[in-house]
Amino acid sequence: MPADHFVFAHLADAHVGAWPRDPAVRSALRTSLLTALDVVESRGAEFLLISGDLFHTPVPDPAEVAPVAAALRRLVDHGRRIYVIYGSHDYVAHRTSWLDVLAETGVFLKVAPEAVRAEGTRWTLPFLLDEPTGARIAGISGRTHGLDRDYFRAVDAEAFRLEPGFKIFQFHAAVEEYLPTSLRAHIHGIRVDDLPAGCDYYAGGHIHSTYEGEGPGGGLLINPGAVFGTSRTDLENGVAGRTHQGVVIVEVSGGVPRAEFVDTAPRDAVRLVDIDVSGKTSEEARSELRVQLERAATPGTLVFPRVHGELAEGGAAGLALPEVARSIGPRAGSIHWDVRDLVPARSERVESTEGDVEAAAIDRLLADEEPGRPWPPGADGARKVRELLHELGLPSSEGESRQDYASARVAAARRVLEVRGGE
Repeated sequence: MPADHFVFAHLADAHVGAWPRDPAVRSALRTSLLTALDVVESRGAEFLLISGDLFHTPVPDPAEVAPVAAALRRLVDHGRRIYVIYGSHDYVAHRTSWLDVLAETGVFLKVAPEAVRAEGTRWTLPFLLDEPTGARIAGISGRTHGLDRDYFRAVDAEAFRLEPGFKIFQFHAAVEEYLPTSLRAHIHGIRVDDLPAGCDYYAGGHIHSTYEGEGPGGGLLINPGAVFGTSRTDLENGVAGRTHQGVVIVEVSGGVPRAEFVDTAPRDAVRLVDIDVSGKTSEEARSELRVQLERAATPGTLVFPRVHGELAEGGAAGLALPEVARSIGPRAGSIHWDVRDLVPARSERVESTEGDVEAAAIDRLLADEEPGRPWPPGADGARKVRELLHELGLPSSEGESRQDYASARVAAARRVLEVRGGE
C-alpha cells in the first residue's frame, strides 16, 4: 500500500572530477556533495534521486570517485535507495562508465537503462517501484548535444501514466520555459509539454540553474541547480543568490510534494574579484592585481579574479599573472584568472586574424602553470601547442573510417607531446 507520508531527496549536476587543474576547487566541490549526502540522511530521506552528471566525465579519476562512492554506499547500508539517470557528461554510448560500475555493485538503481535507438523509433517508458513508499519512478537520461530530445518525442508513457500512487519522472535536459535569459540564445531544450503528463514530481537537471514550476497538467517541476558548479558563472550565480547549490528535500503528504532547497556549497570560501585595469599600463595593472588579491586572499580561499578593461600600454603577457599569483604565496588556496575581457593597448593590437586569436589563446594557456602540464614553458611550449592544434584540426581523408581517423589524431598528439603509447 502506498505510503501517505514520506521524504525523498533530489540533486543533479555534481560533476565530480570537474576543475581538473585545481585540487583545491575539486576539494570544495567534493565537500559540497558530501555535505549534501549528509543532509539526505539527517533529514530522513527514504531515497535519493540523482538527475544526471554525478560525474564530470564517464570515467573520472578513481581518487575523486572513491570518497563519493563510499558516502553513497553508507546511505545504501542505512536503508536508503538511490535512483540515477545519466547526464550529458557521464553518459557514453557503447562504453562502461563509473555509473555502470557503481550500479553493478548495488550502489545505484539505474532508472533509464534504455539502449540507444534510431531516431524516431517508438519506445515504451520503463519504470521502477520504490516498494517501501509505493512511488513509481521513471526517467530519460541526458545525451550530449541535445540528442535526448528525440527520446522525449518518441516515448510512449501511457502505461506509466496509468500507474497508481505517487509518480516521479527524472530527466536531464533544459526546459525552454525555464531557461535563464542569458542562455536562451545558446541552448535549445525540450518544452514542458514534451515531458510525460500525469506525474507528481518532475526531477530535472542539466542547466545548473534553480527553478521551481509546474509540469504538464500539474505536478511539481524542480531543478535543484548544480551542487557546486563548473564555471565562474556558476559560482557568481551561487554567491549572488541567483541559484541554489546543494540538494532538494521533498516532503510528500497525502500525495502532494513540498520542496525545500538546502544549500551545501562552501560559499564563504569563494572570493570573486572584479579588477578593472582600464587606462593602466601593464606595470600599473600588475601592481593593482597584487593589491586586490592580497585583500581577497585568506588561507583556504578560492580566489577568482576577473581582469577586464583596455590597457594603456602592453598586453596580457605584461601582467605576468603567474608571478602575481606566486607573490600571494599560500595566502590563497588557489587563484583562477579570467582575462577573456582584457583588451591590450592599441599599440599592441594589429588587424585581427585567426593567427592573432590563436596566439592570444596560446599565451593565456602558457600563463597557467599547473603542475604536470604536457608542454614546456616559453617558445618551445608555444610551438608544441601550435603543432598539437594543427594535428588535431586536420580533416579526415576520403574513405577514412572514424576509428582510423581518431587513432591517427591520437598518434599525432602523442608524437607532438612526446608521450609513449603506454602512458
